[in-house]
Amino acid sequence: MKSQWNESEAEGFKKSSLELRAYTSRLLGKDSNLVLHGGGNTSLKEKIINIFGEEEEILYVKGSGYDLKVIPPEGFSPARLETLNKLAKLPKLSDTDMVRELKAALIDPSAPTPSVEAILHAIIPFKYVDHTHADAVVTISNTENGEKRIKEIYGDNMLILPYCMPGFVLSKQVYEATLDLDWAKLDGIILLNHGVFTFDDDAKISYEKMITIVNKAESYLEKNGCFKSREDKDAQAIIEAEVVASYRKEVGLIIGQPIIAHLKTDSLSVGLSKRQDMQSIMSRGPVTPDHIIHTKRIPMFATGEVKKDIDLFSSDYQAYFERNKKPSLTCLDHAPRYAVWKNKGILIFGPNKKRVDVVSDITDHTIKCVQWAEALGGWKPLDEGNLFDVEYWELEQAKLKRGAGGSKLEGMVALVTGAASGIGKACALELLNEGACVVAIDINPDIEKMCSNSSYFGMVCDVTHTASIQKVILASIQKFGGLDILISNAGSFPKSSDLSRIDDESWTKAIEMNLTSHMRVLRESIPYLKHGFNPSVVIVASKNVPAPGPGASAYSSAKAGLTQMARVAALELAEHGIRVNVLHPNAVFDTGIWSEEVLNSRAKHYGTTVEGYKRSNLLKAEITSRDVAKAAVAFAGDLFMKTTGAQLPVDGGNERVI
Repeated sequence: MKSQWNESEAEGFKKSSLELRAYTSRLLGKDSNLVLHGGGNTSLKEKIINIFGEEEEILYVKGSGYDLKVIPPEGFSPARLETLNKLAKLPKLSDTDMVRELKAALIDPSAPTPSVEAILHAIIPFKYVDHTHADAVVTISNTENGEKRIKEIYGDNMLILPYCMPGFVLSKQVYEATLDLDWAKLDGIILLNHGVFTFDDDAKISYEKMITIVNKAESYLEKNGCFKSREDKDAQAIIEAEVVASYRKEVGLIIGQPIIAHLKTDSLSVGLSKRQDMQSIMSRGPVTPDHIIHTKRIPMFATGEVKKDIDLFSSDYQAYFERNKKPSLTCLDHAPRYAVWKNKGILIFGPNKKRVDVVSDITDHTIKCVQWAEALGGWKPLDEGNLFDVEYWELEQAKLKRGAGGSKLEGMVALVTGAASGIGKACALELLNEGACVVAIDINPDIEKMCSNSSYFGMVCDVTHTASIQKVILASIQKFGGLDILISNAGSFPKSSDLSRIDDESWTKAIEMNLTSHMRVLRESIPYLKHGFNPSVVIVASKNVPAPGPGASAYSSAKAGLTQMARVAALELAEHGIRVNVLHPNAVFDTGIWSEEVLNSRAKHYGTTVEGYKRSNLLKAEITSRDVAKAAVAFAGDLFMKTTGAQLPVDGGNERVI
C-alpha cells in the first residue's frame, strides 16, 4: 500500500483544516482495502469563536450516513468537545441515549448526526484522527494467535485492545485504557477484529501513519505466502439461468419484496466455490462485525436444490437467533444476503442494485481475507455471540428502519426491446425512474452507453434472431437474477405501399419485425417470467389494429397479428400469474419510424399540414413517447394487478377507433 498524498493537490485544500480533513478522508475512502461503503471514520478538532465571542473547541467527526470516499466538508458533524469528553467519564450510557446526547452537543442542529464513535475520537488528544477497517490488519487478528501476531508485528508502540462492541462501550474501553498513557509514544491503536486508529496534529502524518501500519501487515502476509493466487483463472461456470431466477424468487418471498440477484462468476468467486473446505471456512463469520448488517453472519451454501438450500439456511438462522436472543428482540428475516454456489460462483441478493453492489464488494474482500487467514494458520473471526450483538444492535436496527421503503418498482427487473430511441427509450428511462433494473436491448450499438445508471444494462440484440435473444436474456439473468416485466416494443414502419404494389420482401420484413420477433422475445422470456414478481408483459401494438389506414397493409396486419398473439398469451399465461396487456399508440412523432418523408406522406394523404396531422386527435394533443411509457409502466405496476388481456389506446382520442 502506498501513500496517495499529492502535495500539489493537497495545496488546494489547505485554506481550511476542515477541507484538508475532507481531502485525507477521501484518500482513505477511495482505497477499498481500508474501508468499504460507509465504513471507517475520521475527525478534526478545531477551535472556533462562538456566538458569545468565546473560544470553544469543536470536534468535526464524520456524519452518520456519509461515505469517506466522497465526503465533503459539510459531511462532518460539529459537536462541542467539552460535552463529548464529559460523556466519556460517565459510568454507563445506553447507545440510544448516547446518540441523543451527541445530537444535543451539535453547534448546528441541521448538521448530520455524529458518528457513534464520536466520543472515542474526542478522547484521542490530537487534531486529526483516522480510523479504518484495513483488510490486512483485521485479517491477521482474525487468525489463531492473532493478538500474538499483531504484537509481534507492531511492538510496544501500538496500543492493542481486545474486541469490544461499538458505541459507548468501546469509547469507555479506550478511555479507561488510556488514562495513564503517554500518547506521544503511540503509533496508533489496533482494535482486534475491528480496525485501526492513527492520529497526529498534522493531517498528512496521521494519514501516512495509517499507510505505514497497513504496509507492515501486508508485508507480514506476503512473507508468510498468503498472497499466492487462489483464483480460478479458467473459470467457466455454466450459468443455470432458471435456477438463478428460482433462488431470487424464493429469497425475495422470505424477505417480503422483489429483490435483485447477481451471479458472480469471476475467477475469485469461482475459485472459492471450488475449494473443498469452502463450507468450513465460510461458515465461521465475517471479516469485521460491521459487515454483518449487510451480509448476515454467514452465506447460504447453494447446491442447485433451491428449496432445500433455502430451508436449511432459514432453519440454521432461526437456531442462531434462539441461541443468542435476548428479551424484546424480534427475529429478522431468515433470508441469505449471499450464497456460495458450489463450483458455480457467488450469488448476491439485495432489494436494489446499490445494495447488491455493497454486498458484492464486501464478499470480494471477505473471500480474500478468509483465504489469507487460512494460509496464515486458520480463519478465526469473532464468535457468533459478539456478531449477534452487532446484527441486533439497536442503532444498526434504526439504520435499517431509516433505509426502509423504496421506489414503486424497486427490486423489479424489466426487459425493454427497441430501447435505443422513441417509445422503447422512454419506457427504459421511466422504469429506471420508478426504481426498476432495466435490460434495454436494440440493434443500435448506442444502446450500450445510453444510460450511466448502475441499474441499467444495455445490450445489442437482433430480435429477429433467437440466438441473439437467448444470449441477452442469459446475460440479464446473471446480472439481475430474473425477469418481472417485458415491454415488447421493437418495430419498424415500412414505406407506404398499396396492396397492389407491395413486394414480397417488404411484406415479409414487416411481418418478421412487427410480429414474429415479438413472439421470439416472449417465448424466450416466459420461463423467467414464471419466477417473476407480479410478472407482466406489455405489448406495444398500434392504432392501426382497430383503425387501419390505406398503404400500411403489412404494418397493420403484423400489429393485428401481434395483438391477437397477446390475447392468446393472456389466456395461456394467466395460470402462472403473468399478465399480458396491449398498448395502441398513435401518432407518436418523437420515434424513429416517423421520418420526415413518412410525416409528409401521411399529412398529404389526409389533406392537412404536418403540425395539423400531429394533433389530429379529439383532444388536439401531441402524443409523446413518454406518454406511452407512462402507460406501459402503469400496466406493469400495481395499478393494473387485476388486469390482463386489455387493450389501451394512447392516442388523444381517435374518432375512427371510438
